[in-house]
Amino acid sequence: MAHHTTDVLIIGSGIAGLSLALKVARYADVLLVTKKESADAATNWAQGGIASVTAKDDDYMLHERDTIGAGAGLCHEDAVHLVVESGPARIKELMDLGVRFTMYEGVLSLGREGGHSKSRILHHQDHTGMEIESVLLRHARTTGRLQVLEHHLMIDLLIHPHPREGVVSGQPPRCFGAYVLDTRNDAVKTILAKAVVLATGGSGVAYLHTTNPAIATGDGVVAAWRAGAEIGNLEFFQFHPTAFYQPDSRGEQRDLITEALRGFGAILKTRSGMPFMHLYDERGDLAPRDIVARAIDAKLKKRGEDYVLLDCTHLPADELKTKFPHINSICQKHGLDFTTEPIPVVPAAHYQCGGVVTDLWARTTVAGLFAVGEVAMTGLHGANRLASNSLLEAVVFAHQAAMSCESWLREAPPLPDARDWSAEGTVNQEEWILIEHNRDEIRQIMWDYVGIVRSSFRLERARRRLDLLMKEVADFYWRTRITEPLVELRNLVILADLIVQCAYSRKESRGLHFMSDYPETDKSSLPRDTHFVLYSEQEPAGLR
Repeated sequence: MAHHTTDVLIIGSGIAGLSLALKVARYADVLLVTKKESADAATNWAQGGIASVTAKDDDYMLHERDTIGAGAGLCHEDAVHLVVESGPARIKELMDLGVRFTMYEGVLSLGREGGHSKSRILHHQDHTGMEIESVLLRHARTTGRLQVLEHHLMIDLLIHPHPREGVVSGQPPRCFGAYVLDTRNDAVKTILAKAVVLATGGSGVAYLHTTNPAIATGDGVVAAWRAGAEIGNLEFFQFHPTAFYQPDSRGEQRDLITEALRGFGAILKTRSGMPFMHLYDERGDLAPRDIVARAIDAKLKKRGEDYVLLDCTHLPADELKTKFPHINSICQKHGLDFTTEPIPVVPAAHYQCGGVVTDLWARTTVAGLFAVGEVAMTGLHGANRLASNSLLEAVVFAHQAAMSCESWLREAPPLPDARDWSAEGTVNQEEWILIEHNRDEIRQIMWDYVGIVRSSFRLERARRRLDLLMKEVADFYWRTRITEPLVELRNLVILADLIVQCAYSRKESRGLHFMSDYPETDKSSLPRDTHFVLYSEQEPAGLR
Protein backbone atom coordinates (compact mmCIF):
# COMPACT_ATOMS: atom_id res chain seq x y z
CA MET A 1 0.00 0.00 0.00
CA ALA A 2 1.37 3.43 -0.97
CA HIS A 3 2.24 5.82 1.82
CA HIS A 4 0.80 9.33 1.92
CA THR A 5 3.49 11.98 2.44
CA THR A 6 3.17 15.62 3.47
CA ASP A 7 5.25 18.33 5.10
CA VAL A 8 2.97 18.90 8.11
CA LEU A 9 0.25 16.58 9.39
CA ILE A 10 -2.30 18.29 11.65
CA ILE A 11 -4.72 16.10 13.59
CA GLY A 12 -7.89 17.97 14.56
CA SER A 13 -10.05 20.70 13.04
CA GLY A 14 -10.97 23.03 15.91
CA ILE A 15 -9.79 26.62 16.23
CA ALA A 16 -6.23 25.54 17.06
CA GLY A 17 -5.85 23.10 14.16
CA LEU A 18 -7.49 25.32 11.56
CA SER A 19 -5.65 28.49 12.65
CA LEU A 20 -2.37 26.60 12.42
CA ALA A 21 -3.22 25.01 9.07
CA LEU A 22 -3.96 28.37 7.44
CA LYS A 23 -0.60 29.76 8.58
CA VAL A 24 1.51 26.70 7.76
CA ALA A 25 -0.05 26.43 4.28
CA ARG A 26 1.71 29.68 3.40
CA TYR A 27 5.06 27.87 3.30
CA ALA A 28 4.41 24.10 3.31
CA ASP A 29 2.09 21.30 2.21
CA VAL A 30 -0.44 20.58 4.95
CA LEU A 31 -2.68 17.57 5.48
CA LEU A 32 -5.34 18.07 8.15
CA VAL A 33 -7.23 14.98 9.30
CA THR A 34 -10.34 15.07 11.47
CA LYS A 35 -12.34 12.17 12.87
CA LYS A 36 -15.79 13.48 11.89
CA GLU A 37 -16.93 16.40 9.74
CA SER A 38 -14.59 19.39 9.73
CA ALA A 39 -17.05 21.44 11.78
CA ASP A 40 -17.40 18.77 14.50
CA ALA A 41 -15.11 20.32 17.09
CA ALA A 42 -15.43 21.55 20.66
CA THR A 43 -14.76 25.06 19.33
CA ASN A 44 -18.36 25.11 18.11
CA TRP A 45 -19.64 24.75 21.66
CA ALA A 46 -17.66 27.69 23.07
CA GLN A 47 -20.47 30.10 23.89
CA GLY A 48 -18.94 32.70 26.16
CA GLY A 49 -16.18 34.06 23.95
CA ILE A 50 -12.49 34.82 23.83
CA ALA A 51 -10.71 36.87 26.49
CA SER A 52 -8.28 39.60 25.53
CA VAL A 53 -7.22 43.07 26.62
CA THR A 54 -8.94 45.53 24.28
CA ALA A 55 -10.68 48.02 26.59
CA LYS A 56 -9.13 51.29 27.74
CA ASP A 57 -9.77 50.50 31.42
CA ASP A 58 -8.06 47.10 31.14
CA ASP A 59 -4.38 46.16 30.90
CA TYR A 60 -2.12 43.13 30.51
CA MET A 61 -1.17 43.08 34.17
CA LEU A 62 -4.80 42.70 35.25
CA HIS A 63 -5.45 39.88 32.79
CA GLU A 64 -2.27 38.12 33.89
CA ARG A 65 -3.21 38.55 37.55
CA ASP A 66 -6.68 37.10 36.97
CA THR A 67 -5.25 34.14 35.05
CA ILE A 68 -2.62 33.38 37.68
CA GLY A 69 -5.14 33.78 40.48
CA ALA A 70 -7.48 31.22 38.89
CA GLY A 71 -4.54 28.87 38.28
CA ALA A 72 -3.95 28.43 42.04
CA GLY A 73 -0.17 28.70 41.97
CA LEU A 74 0.56 26.40 39.01
CA CYS A 75 0.42 28.78 36.05
CA HIS A 76 3.70 29.16 34.20
CA GLU A 77 4.18 32.91 34.26
CA ASP A 78 6.08 32.97 30.96
CA ALA A 79 3.15 31.22 29.24
CA VAL A 80 0.64 33.59 30.84
CA HIS A 81 2.70 36.61 29.74
CA LEU A 82 2.99 35.27 26.18
CA VAL A 83 -0.71 34.53 25.77
CA VAL A 84 -2.00 37.74 27.32
CA GLU A 85 0.36 40.08 25.45
CA SER A 86 -0.11 38.23 22.13
CA GLY A 87 -3.87 38.34 22.49
CA PRO A 88 -4.73 41.62 20.73
CA ALA A 89 -2.64 40.72 17.65
CA ARG A 90 -4.34 37.32 17.35
CA ILE A 91 -7.78 38.95 17.82
CA LYS A 92 -6.99 41.35 14.98
CA GLU A 93 -6.04 38.40 12.74
CA LEU A 94 -9.40 36.76 13.43
CA MET A 95 -11.25 39.98 12.65
CA ASP A 96 -9.23 40.44 9.46
CA LEU A 97 -10.31 36.93 8.41
CA GLY A 98 -13.92 37.97 8.88
CA VAL A 99 -14.87 36.94 12.42
CA ARG A 100 -17.74 39.21 13.48
CA PHE A 101 -17.43 40.00 17.15
CA THR A 102 -20.51 41.72 18.55
CA MET A 103 -20.25 45.50 18.47
CA TYR A 104 -22.29 48.20 20.21
CA GLU A 105 -22.30 51.61 18.56
CA GLY A 106 -19.09 50.79 16.73
CA VAL A 107 -17.25 49.54 19.82
CA LEU A 108 -16.55 45.94 20.76
CA SER A 109 -19.16 44.64 23.17
CA LEU A 110 -17.21 43.10 26.05
CA GLY A 111 -18.63 40.60 28.52
CA ARG A 112 -17.40 39.62 31.95
CA GLU A 113 -17.21 36.12 33.38
CA GLY A 114 -16.22 34.47 36.66
CA GLY A 115 -12.67 35.27 37.80
CA HIS A 116 -12.22 38.32 35.54
CA SER A 117 -11.71 41.70 37.18
CA LYS A 118 -12.69 43.55 33.99
CA SER A 119 -15.07 43.13 31.09
CA ARG A 120 -12.77 41.68 28.41
CA ILE A 121 -14.68 38.82 26.74
CA LEU A 122 -15.14 39.35 23.01
CA HIS A 123 -18.09 37.39 21.71
CA HIS A 124 -20.39 36.81 18.77
CA GLN A 125 -23.72 36.87 20.61
CA ASP A 126 -23.55 33.61 22.66
CA HIS A 127 -22.07 31.28 20.04
CA THR A 128 -18.59 32.71 19.52
CA GLY A 129 -16.93 29.38 18.84
CA MET A 130 -19.32 28.57 16.04
CA GLU A 131 -18.64 31.95 14.40
CA ILE A 132 -14.85 31.51 14.56
CA GLU A 133 -14.99 27.89 13.36
CA SER A 134 -17.17 28.75 10.35
CA VAL A 135 -14.85 31.58 9.28
CA LEU A 136 -11.72 29.43 9.58
CA LEU A 137 -13.37 26.57 7.68
CA ARG A 138 -14.40 28.89 4.87
CA HIS A 139 -10.79 29.98 4.41
CA ALA A 140 -9.46 26.42 4.76
CA ARG A 141 -11.61 25.21 1.87
CA THR A 142 -10.07 27.74 -0.50
CA THR A 143 -6.45 27.65 0.70
CA GLY A 144 -3.88 26.10 -1.58
CA ARG A 145 -1.42 23.53 -0.20
CA LEU A 146 -4.03 22.55 2.43
CA GLN A 147 -5.91 19.26 2.13
CA VAL A 148 -8.57 18.22 4.63
CA LEU A 149 -9.50 14.57 5.18
CA GLU A 150 -12.75 14.13 7.09
CA HIS A 151 -13.79 10.89 8.83
CA HIS A 152 -10.15 9.95 9.47
CA LEU A 153 -9.20 8.84 12.98
CA MET A 154 -5.63 8.69 14.31
CA ILE A 155 -4.80 5.23 15.64
CA ASP A 156 -1.19 5.80 16.66
CA LEU A 157 1.76 8.05 15.95
CA LEU A 158 4.77 6.82 13.98
CA ILE A 159 7.94 7.06 16.07
CA HIS A 160 11.53 6.28 15.04
CA PRO A 161 13.22 4.73 16.81
CA HIS A 162 10.52 3.19 18.95
CA PRO A 163 10.78 4.59 22.53
CA ARG A 164 12.04 1.24 23.82
CA GLU A 165 14.56 0.94 20.97
CA GLY A 166 15.71 4.52 21.55
CA VAL A 167 16.67 3.71 25.12
CA VAL A 168 18.90 0.92 23.84
CA SER A 169 20.46 2.80 20.92
CA GLY A 170 20.79 6.15 22.67
CA GLN A 171 19.07 7.80 19.69
CA PRO A 172 16.25 10.19 20.67
CA PRO A 173 12.82 9.22 19.26
CA ARG A 174 11.30 11.30 16.50
CA CYS A 175 7.69 11.52 15.30
CA PHE A 176 7.32 11.18 11.54
CA GLY A 177 3.63 10.53 10.88
CA ALA A 178 0.66 8.48 11.98
CA TYR A 179 -1.50 5.48 11.26
CA VAL A 180 -4.95 6.85 10.41
CA LEU A 181 -8.22 4.95 10.00
CA ASP A 182 -10.42 6.01 7.08
CA THR A 183 -13.72 5.20 8.79
CA ARG A 184 -15.86 5.49 5.64
CA ASN A 185 -13.78 3.02 3.65
CA ASP A 186 -12.61 0.86 6.56
CA ALA A 187 -8.96 1.27 5.58
CA VAL A 188 -5.86 2.20 7.57
CA LYS A 189 -3.55 4.73 5.90
CA THR A 190 0.11 5.27 6.68
CA ILE A 191 0.77 9.01 6.57
CA LEU A 192 4.37 10.21 6.68
CA ALA A 193 5.11 13.81 7.69
CA LYS A 194 8.14 15.86 8.60
CA ALA A 195 6.15 17.47 11.42
CA VAL A 196 3.03 16.24 13.25
CA VAL A 197 0.77 18.53 15.26
CA LEU A 198 -1.82 17.25 17.72
CA ALA A 199 -4.89 19.50 17.82
CA THR A 200 -7.28 16.78 18.94
CA GLY A 201 -9.05 18.69 21.72
CA GLY A 202 -10.05 17.35 25.09
CA SER A 203 -11.44 14.25 26.74
CA GLY A 204 -14.73 15.01 28.47
CA VAL A 205 -16.28 11.79 27.17
CA ALA A 206 -14.25 10.00 29.87
CA TYR A 207 -16.96 11.23 32.26
CA LEU A 208 -20.61 10.21 32.34
CA HIS A 209 -21.88 13.79 32.13
CA THR A 210 -20.06 16.19 29.82
CA THR A 211 -20.58 19.29 27.73
CA ASN A 212 -18.08 17.93 25.18
CA PRO A 213 -19.02 16.49 21.78
CA ALA A 214 -18.74 12.72 21.26
CA ILE A 215 -15.35 13.14 19.55
CA ALA A 216 -13.63 14.21 22.82
CA THR A 217 -12.15 10.84 23.76
CA GLY A 218 -8.59 11.87 24.66
CA ASP A 219 -7.05 10.52 21.45
CA GLY A 220 -4.17 13.01 21.33
CA VAL A 221 -3.05 12.71 24.94
CA VAL A 222 -3.02 8.92 24.83
CA ALA A 223 -1.29 8.68 21.45
CA ALA A 224 1.41 11.09 22.66
CA TRP A 225 1.83 9.09 25.87
CA ARG A 226 2.21 5.85 23.90
CA ALA A 227 4.83 7.61 21.78
CA GLY A 228 6.87 8.43 24.89
CA ALA A 229 5.91 12.10 25.21
CA GLU A 230 5.53 13.71 28.60
CA ILE A 231 1.99 14.34 29.83
CA GLY A 232 1.01 16.34 32.87
CA ASN A 233 -1.63 17.82 35.20
CA LEU A 234 -4.46 15.53 34.07
CA GLU A 235 -5.90 15.69 37.59
CA PHE A 236 -7.07 19.23 36.82
CA PHE A 237 -10.28 18.58 34.92
CA GLN A 238 -12.68 21.48 34.84
CA PHE A 239 -16.35 20.79 35.44
CA HIS A 240 -18.57 23.45 33.97
CA PRO A 241 -20.92 24.42 36.78
CA THR A 242 -23.97 25.03 34.62
CA ALA A 243 -25.06 22.45 32.08
CA PHE A 244 -28.76 22.05 31.30
CA TYR A 245 -30.21 19.31 33.48
CA GLN A 246 -32.21 16.60 31.73
CA PRO A 247 -33.25 13.58 33.79
CA ASP A 248 -33.40 11.36 30.70
CA SER A 249 -30.02 12.28 29.14
CA ARG A 250 -27.73 9.85 30.98
CA GLY A 251 -24.35 9.59 29.27
CA GLU A 252 -25.23 12.06 26.51
CA GLN A 253 -23.67 15.43 25.80
CA ARG A 254 -25.34 18.09 27.91
CA ASP A 255 -26.18 21.56 26.62
CA LEU A 256 -23.84 24.13 28.12
CA ILE A 257 -25.34 27.21 29.76
CA THR A 258 -22.73 29.92 29.36
CA GLU A 259 -21.10 31.65 32.34
CA ALA A 260 -21.82 34.91 30.57
CA LEU A 261 -25.38 34.63 31.91
CA ARG A 262 -24.02 34.97 35.44
CA GLY A 263 -21.80 37.77 34.20
CA PHE A 264 -24.98 39.48 32.99
CA GLY A 265 -26.60 39.06 36.40
CA ALA A 266 -28.15 35.58 36.60
CA ILE A 267 -28.24 34.07 40.11
CA LEU A 268 -27.75 30.47 41.23
CA LYS A 269 -30.43 29.29 43.64
CA THR A 270 -31.56 26.11 45.32
CA ARG A 271 -34.75 24.49 44.04
CA SER A 272 -36.57 26.25 46.89
CA GLY A 273 -35.41 29.60 45.49
CA MET A 274 -32.62 30.54 47.92
CA PRO A 275 -29.38 32.10 46.55
CA PHE A 276 -26.31 30.32 47.91
CA MET A 277 -23.08 31.32 46.17
CA HIS A 278 -22.43 34.13 48.66
CA LEU A 279 -22.04 31.42 51.30
CA TYR A 280 -19.04 29.91 49.46
CA ASP A 281 -17.13 32.87 48.00
CA GLU A 282 -17.09 36.64 48.43
CA ARG A 283 -17.40 36.98 44.64
CA GLY A 284 -20.72 35.17 44.79
CA ASP A 285 -22.02 34.10 41.38
CA LEU A 286 -18.90 35.48 39.70
CA ALA A 287 -16.53 33.11 41.51
CA PRO A 288 -14.25 30.90 39.34
CA ARG A 289 -15.70 27.71 37.93
CA ASP A 290 -14.09 25.29 40.35
CA ILE A 291 -15.56 27.07 43.35
CA VAL A 292 -19.00 27.31 41.74
CA ALA A 293 -18.98 23.64 40.69
CA ARG A 294 -18.00 22.49 44.20
CA ALA A 295 -20.62 24.74 45.76
CA ILE A 296 -23.33 23.25 43.54
CA ASP A 297 -22.04 19.74 44.20
CA ALA A 298 -22.16 20.39 47.96
CA LYS A 299 -25.69 21.73 47.78
CA LEU A 300 -26.91 18.78 45.73
CA LYS A 301 -25.38 16.24 48.11
CA LYS A 302 -26.60 18.04 51.22
CA ARG A 303 -30.16 18.37 49.93
CA GLY A 304 -30.32 15.08 48.03
CA GLU A 305 -31.38 16.85 44.84
CA ASP A 306 -30.37 16.43 41.21
CA TYR A 307 -30.04 20.04 40.09
CA VAL A 308 -30.03 23.69 41.14
CA LEU A 309 -31.60 26.69 39.40
CA LEU A 310 -30.03 29.49 37.38
CA ASP A 311 -32.45 32.39 37.69
CA CYS A 312 -32.54 35.09 35.00
CA THR A 313 -36.17 36.08 35.50
CA HIS A 314 -35.28 39.41 37.17
CA LEU A 315 -33.32 40.53 34.09
CA PRO A 316 -34.78 42.39 31.06
CA ALA A 317 -36.42 39.78 28.82
CA ASP A 318 -35.68 41.57 25.54
CA GLU A 319 -32.00 41.96 26.39
CA LEU A 320 -31.73 38.31 27.45
CA LYS A 321 -33.10 37.06 24.15
CA THR A 322 -30.97 39.52 22.16
CA LYS A 323 -27.70 38.78 23.97
CA PHE A 324 -28.25 35.03 24.40
CA PRO A 325 -30.10 33.68 21.35
CA HIS A 326 -28.37 30.30 21.59
CA ILE A 327 -29.38 29.86 25.23
CA ASN A 328 -32.89 30.90 24.25
CA SER A 329 -32.98 28.18 21.57
CA ILE A 330 -31.65 25.56 24.02
CA CYS A 331 -34.33 26.42 26.54
CA GLN A 332 -37.04 26.47 23.89
CA LYS A 333 -35.90 23.02 22.76
CA HIS A 334 -36.65 21.81 26.27
CA GLY A 335 -39.95 23.67 26.51
CA LEU A 336 -38.68 26.37 28.87
CA ASP A 337 -38.84 30.18 28.67
CA PHE A 338 -35.72 31.36 30.51
CA THR A 339 -37.06 34.91 30.83
CA THR A 340 -39.91 33.70 33.05
CA GLU A 341 -38.63 30.37 34.44
CA PRO A 342 -35.29 29.50 36.05
CA ILE A 343 -33.03 27.07 34.18
CA PRO A 344 -32.30 23.69 35.84
CA VAL A 345 -28.51 23.20 35.82
CA VAL A 346 -25.94 20.66 37.00
CA PRO A 347 -22.11 20.49 36.70
CA ALA A 348 -20.60 18.46 33.84
CA ALA A 349 -17.07 17.61 32.70
CA HIS A 350 -15.99 20.44 30.46
CA TYR A 351 -12.29 21.19 29.98
CA GLN A 352 -8.99 19.36 30.30
CA CYS A 353 -6.43 21.76 31.84
CA GLY A 354 -3.57 19.24 31.64
CA GLY A 355 -2.42 17.33 28.59
CA VAL A 356 0.66 16.84 26.44
CA VAL A 357 3.45 18.95 27.92
CA THR A 358 4.77 21.63 25.54
CA ASP A 359 7.13 24.56 25.68
CA LEU A 360 6.31 28.12 24.57
CA TRP A 361 6.80 27.06 20.94
CA ALA A 362 4.25 24.20 21.11
CA ARG A 363 7.04 21.59 21.03
CA THR A 364 6.47 18.36 22.96
CA THR A 365 9.26 16.28 24.46
CA VAL A 366 9.34 14.14 21.28
CA ALA A 367 11.15 15.68 18.30
CA GLY A 368 8.88 16.50 15.36
CA LEU A 369 5.73 16.33 17.51
CA PHE A 370 3.85 19.48 18.46
CA ALA A 371 0.59 20.09 20.32
CA VAL A 372 -1.86 23.00 20.36
CA GLY A 373 -5.23 23.72 21.92
CA GLU A 374 -6.92 21.75 24.67
CA VAL A 375 -4.76 18.65 24.09
CA ALA A 376 -1.67 20.61 25.19
CA MET A 377 -0.43 21.52 28.65
CA THR A 378 1.22 24.86 27.93
CA GLY A 379 1.30 26.08 31.52
CA LEU A 380 -1.28 28.81 30.93
CA HIS A 381 -4.11 27.32 32.97
CA GLY A 382 -2.28 25.88 35.94
CA ALA A 383 -4.70 24.20 38.31
CA ASN A 384 -7.78 25.91 36.89
CA ARG A 385 -8.62 27.62 33.60
CA LEU A 386 -9.85 31.20 33.73
CA ALA A 387 -13.07 31.48 31.72
CA SER A 388 -12.67 32.25 27.98
CA ASN A 389 -8.87 31.87 28.04
CA SER A 390 -9.04 28.63 26.04
CA LEU A 391 -9.84 30.09 22.61
CA LEU A 392 -7.15 32.71 23.18
CA GLU A 393 -4.60 30.02 24.08
CA ALA A 394 -5.54 28.10 20.93
CA VAL A 395 -4.86 30.95 18.51
CA VAL A 396 -1.72 32.13 20.32
CA PHE A 397 -0.10 28.70 20.39
CA ALA A 398 -1.23 27.96 16.84
CA HIS A 399 0.83 31.02 15.88
CA GLN A 400 3.78 29.77 17.95
CA ALA A 401 3.50 26.30 16.37
CA ALA A 402 3.44 27.77 12.87
CA MET A 403 6.81 29.39 13.51
CA SER A 404 8.15 26.22 15.15
CA CYS A 405 7.12 24.01 12.23
CA GLU A 406 8.73 26.35 9.73
CA SER A 407 12.01 26.14 11.64
CA TRP A 408 11.75 22.36 12.12
CA LEU A 409 11.12 21.73 8.41
CA ARG A 410 14.43 23.37 7.59
CA GLU A 411 16.39 21.11 9.95
CA ALA A 412 14.39 17.86 10.00
CA PRO A 413 16.31 14.79 8.74
CA PRO A 414 14.90 12.69 5.86
CA LEU A 415 11.80 10.66 6.64
CA PRO A 416 12.45 7.07 7.70
CA ASP A 417 10.46 4.23 6.19
CA ALA A 418 7.36 2.85 7.89
CA ARG A 419 5.61 -0.48 7.68
CA ASP A 420 2.03 -0.59 6.50
CA TRP A 421 -0.62 -1.34 9.07
CA SER A 422 -1.11 -5.06 9.52
CA ALA A 423 -4.41 -6.68 10.53
CA GLU A 424 -2.87 -10.15 10.55
CA GLY A 425 -4.22 -12.36 13.31
CA THR A 426 -7.26 -10.18 14.03
CA VAL A 427 -10.90 -10.97 13.40
CA ASN A 428 -14.02 -8.90 12.92
CA GLN A 429 -15.92 -9.81 16.06
CA GLU A 430 -18.96 -7.52 15.63
CA GLU A 431 -19.21 -7.35 19.41
CA TRP A 432 -20.46 -3.77 19.81
CA ILE A 433 -22.20 -4.67 23.07
CA LEU A 434 -18.80 -5.40 24.70
CA ILE A 435 -17.41 -2.03 23.62
CA GLU A 436 -20.52 -0.14 24.67
CA HIS A 437 -20.64 -1.82 28.08
CA ASN A 438 -16.95 -1.15 28.79
CA ARG A 439 -17.30 2.45 27.62
CA ASP A 440 -20.27 3.05 29.94
CA GLU A 441 -18.45 1.42 32.84
CA ILE A 442 -15.37 3.63 32.40
CA ARG A 443 -17.50 6.78 32.33
CA GLN A 444 -19.48 5.76 35.42
CA ILE A 445 -16.29 4.95 37.35
CA MET A 446 -14.80 8.32 36.48
CA TRP A 447 -17.97 10.19 37.44
CA ASP A 448 -18.40 8.37 40.76
CA TYR A 449 -14.78 8.26 41.95
CA VAL A 450 -12.72 10.84 40.02
CA GLY A 451 -15.18 13.72 39.77
CA ILE A 452 -15.59 17.11 41.43
CA VAL A 453 -14.69 15.81 44.92
CA ARG A 454 -12.17 12.97 45.31
CA SER A 455 -10.50 10.96 48.06
CA SER A 456 -7.74 8.38 48.31
CA PHE A 457 -10.41 5.75 48.95
CA ARG A 458 -12.35 6.67 45.82
CA LEU A 459 -9.22 6.78 43.68
CA GLU A 460 -8.14 3.36 44.94
CA ARG A 461 -11.53 1.98 43.93
CA ALA A 462 -11.24 3.56 40.50
CA ARG A 463 -7.73 2.15 40.12
CA ARG A 464 -8.78 -1.42 40.86
CA ARG A 465 -11.72 -1.33 38.49
CA LEU A 466 -9.78 0.35 35.69
CA ASP A 467 -6.94 -2.16 36.04
CA LEU A 468 -9.33 -4.99 35.19
CA LEU A 469 -10.95 -3.01 32.38
CA MET A 470 -7.59 -2.19 30.80
CA LYS A 471 -6.67 -5.86 30.67
CA GLU A 472 -10.02 -6.70 29.06
CA VAL A 473 -9.78 -3.87 26.52
CA ALA A 474 -6.14 -4.63 25.63
CA ASP A 475 -6.97 -8.29 25.01
CA PHE A 476 -9.97 -7.37 22.88
CA TYR A 477 -8.01 -4.67 21.00
CA TRP A 478 -5.09 -6.86 19.94
CA ARG A 479 -7.25 -9.63 18.51
CA THR A 480 -9.99 -7.55 16.88
CA ARG A 481 -10.03 -5.79 13.52
CA ILE A 482 -9.66 -2.07 14.01
CA THR A 483 -12.78 0.12 14.20
CA GLU A 484 -13.46 3.66 15.38
CA PRO A 485 -15.33 2.59 18.56
CA LEU A 486 -12.52 0.18 19.43
CA VAL A 487 -9.81 2.84 19.02
CA GLU A 488 -11.80 5.26 21.17
CA LEU A 489 -12.43 2.64 23.85
CA ARG A 490 -8.71 1.84 24.06
CA ASN A 491 -7.95 5.55 24.40
CA LEU A 492 -10.64 6.18 27.01
CA VAL A 493 -9.52 3.41 29.37
CA ILE A 494 -5.86 4.48 29.20
CA LEU A 495 -6.81 8.12 29.64
CA ALA A 496 -8.93 7.28 32.69
CA ASP A 497 -5.98 5.42 34.23
CA LEU A 498 -3.64 8.36 33.56
CA ILE A 499 -6.07 10.80 35.19
CA VAL A 500 -6.28 8.56 38.26
CA GLN A 501 -2.50 8.30 38.47
CA CYS A 502 -2.11 12.08 38.29
CA ALA A 503 -4.86 12.60 40.86
CA TYR A 504 -3.51 9.96 43.24
CA SER A 505 -0.06 11.52 43.24
CA ARG A 506 -1.32 14.94 44.39
CA LYS A 507 -1.86 14.75 48.16
CA GLU A 508 -3.46 18.16 48.51
CA SER A 509 -6.42 20.19 47.26
CA ARG A 510 -5.55 22.79 44.64
CA GLY A 511 -7.66 24.43 41.95
CA LEU A 512 -9.84 21.87 40.23
CA HIS A 513 -8.41 18.98 42.23
CA PHE A 514 -10.22 18.63 45.56
CA MET A 515 -9.34 15.74 47.89
CA SER A 516 -11.67 15.31 50.87
CA ASP A 517 -8.91 13.61 52.91
CA TYR A 518 -6.39 16.32 51.94
CA PRO A 519 -8.62 19.42 51.98
CA GLU A 520 -5.80 21.94 52.45
CA THR A 521 -3.38 23.27 49.86
CA ASP A 522 0.16 22.03 50.45
CA LYS A 523 2.19 25.13 51.33
CA SER A 524 5.23 23.26 52.61
CA SER A 525 6.99 23.38 49.26
CA LEU A 526 6.80 25.20 45.95
CA PRO A 527 3.81 24.23 43.80
CA ARG A 528 4.64 21.47 41.33
CA ASP A 529 3.20 20.17 38.11
CA THR A 530 2.32 16.48 37.80
CA HIS A 531 4.40 15.11 34.94
CA PHE A 532 4.52 11.53 33.69
CA VAL A 533 6.33 9.62 31.00
CA LEU A 534 4.80 6.20 31.52
CA TYR A 535 5.47 4.29 28.32
CA SER A 536 5.24 0.52 28.74
CA GLU A 537 5.42 -2.30 26.24
CA GLN A 538 1.68 -3.00 26.22
CA GLU A 539 -0.69 -0.71 28.12
CA PRO A 540 -0.44 1.09 31.49
CA ALA A 541 -0.96 -1.40 34.28
CA GLY A 542 -2.48 1.03 36.76
CA LEU A 543 -0.90 2.14 40.01
CA ARG A 544 1.62 -0.35 41.30
